[in-house]
Amino acid sequence: MRDGLSAAGYRHVAKPVGRRVADKQTVPLGPGQQDTDKESSVPLLHPGDAFPELTLTVPVGKAVTVPETFAGQFGVVLFYRGAWCPYCNAQLRAFQRASATLADAGVQVVSLSVDDEATTARLVRHSLTVPVGFGAGACAVAGLTGAFVLPDPVFLQSTGFVLDPAGQVVVSVYSSGAIGRLVPGDVAGLVRYVRGHAAASA
Repeated sequence: MRDGLSAAGYRHVAKPVGRRVADKQTVPLGPGQQDTDKESSVPLLHPGDAFPELTLTVPVGKAVTVPETFAGQFGVVLFYRGAWCPYCNAQLRAFQRASATLADAGVQVVSLSVDDEATTARLVRHSLTVPVGFGAGACAVAGLTGAFVLPDPVFLQSTGFVLDPAGQVVVSVYSSGAIGRLVPGDVAGLVRYVRGHAAASA
């Protein structure tokens, strides 16, 4: 490590033994879950944390497992609110338009939401080539990643992660509402910086 940076080029945050309250959020319980403590505190994912294994079901029944699907490359995982959200659609279209730039930087992208298969298939057919998972269990995903969840109707709030080739979090972006999310230009620039710093440190 040099200048406070890891070999991968990003800062590892020194985390206290106990998470601060500000680093937690309350996740609503799903059907059939017992509310024993009235709320469940979920820690956020920080730089250097291992990203949990998530299996996405994409239209036509194919399964994609993150971070395995990135095959040792940098990856972006996007949770979007739903096909009905104009801000989410704008983000997904922006990543689609930047697909060549991201590929040149060695970055792969996946996304997921609670939408059903038919809705997701229409979205993919009209505008996307990246894997888009459907039918995500919002509370289960939130329990693993710390994403915010709207309780009624239930959906994941916009959340984004950049992962390094080892499947560790480089940066996480959590939104509690419609705005505040990863943008592709920032992702490409960050990955180029991390790669350049690692090469200079070798």
